[in-house]
Amino acid sequence: MEKHTTKFKVRLGLFIAGGLMIFIVAVFIIGRQKNLFVPVYKLTTTFYNVSGLQVGNNIRFSGIDVGTVDNIKIINDSTVQVDMLIQKNVQQFIKADCEAAIGSAGLIGDRILIITQGSSDAALAKDGQQITSKEPVEPDAIMASLQVTADNAAIVSLQLAEIMTKVNSGSGTLGRFIQDSTIAENINQTIVNLKKSSKGLDENMKAAKENFLFRGYYKRKEKAAEKIKIDSAEKKAEVLKVNEKKKK
Repeated sequence: MEKHTTKFKVRLGLFIAGGLMIFIVAVFIIGRQKNLFVPVYKLTTTFYNVSGLQVGNNIRFSGIDVGTVDNIKIINDSTVQVDMLIQKNVQQFIKADCEAAIGSAGLIGDRILIITQGSSDAALAKDGQQITSKEPVEPDAIMASLQVTADNAAIVSLQLAEIMTKVNSGSGTLGRFIQDSTIAENINQTIVNLKKSSKGLDENMKAAKENFLFRGYYKRKEKAAEKIKIDSAEKKAEVLKVNEKKKK
């Protein structure tokens, strides 16, 4: 009988100790999330739509959790006030011109409040001060925009498929150009003819230079080009002399 009593007491003691440990850990976690163990100060902002933001959601500044949402209340039919508890040790970085925006912790995570960085020369945000806000983009609006983009992509894909079908079947100018070998041969022949014409033109020009009727013309042209070179060289020499005199 005494053995059973002793075992019962031991089990009861372990159960109570385990319960106390769980209670202490729970209080610590909740207190940490609610910033009960660190000094905080209060900021407020207003939104037209909080987009699912809830009391207790995290507040981030520069990607770091710096506080929690303390209270959300409706002021009127177009204004919702959000009270924030911010850790005191980051007050020196939060300026009066900072903006509050609502975002998500990941793609499908909880909503969070994001405080953007202010300008370096702005005053610090004081305890109880209200900062400006940026309205969130609703997920429904994003999904609607994505749906429009997907529909447009489907239309473009269908049109491309129709074009490729016509090209493969030889329809249209591009299809005939790709599928019809006669067109390709004609283009090749045209290029060959152009090369022959260019070669023949070069030969005609050489023959014209050798012809005594045009020989004088080409000689005068060569003399004029040579004179231009000489004049240019003389001008450069004069400029060099002037520069040397200036240096002296």
